[in-house]
Amino acid sequence: VVGPYANRIAKGSFTLDGTEYNLPINNNGQTLHGGLEGLDRVVWDVVSASEDRLVMKYLHADGQEGFPGNLQIEMTYSLTPENEFRIDYKATTDKPTVVNLSHHPFFNLKGEGNGTILDHVVTINASRTTPVDSVLIPTGEIADVTGTPFDFRQPHAIGERIGADNEQLRNGAGYDHNWVLDRKTADGIEPAATVWEPASGRTIEVLTDQPAMQFYSGNFFDGKANGKYGKPLRYRESLALETQKYPDSPNHDNFPSTVLRPGEEYTQVCIYRFGVK
Repeated sequence: VVGPYANRIAKGSFTLDGTEYNLPINNNGQTLHGGLEGLDRVVWDVVSASEDRLVMKYLHADGQEGFPGNLQIEMTYSLTPENEFRIDYKATTDKPTVVNLSHHPFFNLKGEGNGTILDHVVTINASRTTPVDSVLIPTGEIADVTGTPFDFRQPHAIGERIGADNEQLRNGAGYDHNWVLDRKTADGIEPAATVWEPASGRTIEVLTDQPAMQFYSGNFFDGKANGKYGKPLRYRESLALETQKYPDSPNHDNFPSTVLRPGEEYTQVCIYRFGVK
């Protein structure tokens, strides 16, 4: 899990209700995934645990990493009979704040350390993206993917167009962008993306109630860190599919709001459904 604000906030600064908040800078002059000690770097309290369900909570205290409000977060991991890994989030606050939680697992459908993900075939249900500058901060534009390497409305292998002469691919060193999902409802759980690995036939379907998804093709791995089973995480040998609201939304009036106020409840559902074809 990453947060309390997944993805990037420009220059680690945003203004809410007339007050400016400054966050730790931890990525190219920006704040990434909640700062120096985001939700992936803290100890959560276990509420309950069973064979197929784990419920955890964490209090992200007022002022922690610069964010306002005591943010009480509850996260539930579930395994379902439909071969799903489901993540449910809830959060409340005692002061106005910004919240954009996400889940950031890395997948290689060949298995960890078993080669590149460039032959994985991806479909993303999105006709628009939020283009970024050279430090991966959204420009504020919402761009049509038609005729670009970002059009995954039909299945494409990741490696098919990742090396194209394209400014956005250069900025991200490959795919590391936010897709605006083509949703049919305001907040229902809908298909966002699929991944298929041809050799094994393994698949992932991503479903969410969020408006967007970050697709990251592992461009910054260099083999220095190891994965879950102790094998090196090498260049483009895993991918991430992070359901979310838009990056840097607090600094873009034309992006959907990520503000959470006292008396409101933040909720999110992300489902990874595994299969074979």
